[in-house]
Amino acid sequence: MKIFKVIAWIALIAFVGIQFFPTDRNESDLIPQTDFMLVNQVPTSIQNQLKESCYDCHSNNTKYPWYNKIQPAAWYLEDHVKEGKSELNFNEWDSLSRRRKASKLRSIIKQVESDEMPLSSYTLIHSDAVLSKAQQTEIIEYMRQLKGEAN
Repeated sequence: MKIFKVIAWIALIAFVGIQFFPTDRNESDLIPQTDFMLVNQVPTSIQNQLKESCYDCHSNNTKYPWYNKIQPAAWYLEDHVKEGKSELNFNEWDSLSRRRKASKLRSIIKQVESDEMPLSSYTLIHSDAVLSKAQQTEIIEYMRQLKGEAN
């Protein structure tokens, strides 16, 4: 029983200690001229869907949940956002070459079709980000239209 108390105290001290290691926050109020929405004049329904389902991880402005202030959850979120932005950052869309845009559009289409995006770990907590079949179809058709223009 004594060993359990020692382990519990060590775990508590470690948990409190890691709270003092902050993360970088992915927040900006600026919408750059290179943003996907501005460059492509995206229909409002698709804008809303992309902002709700994609922009938290794939833009320069994440809406953070309350638990982002608690470690190790904040580290986990920071890693997801950095990884998401490295794959696709909608805010930097117009800085991509035509070829790169076409590649990203193919990837978006493939991942939405196969239910890979948005991530299930994200939609577990953000139920508004779940895309219905109709929303998926609308996004896919719009991205295919853009892809046709990008070629």
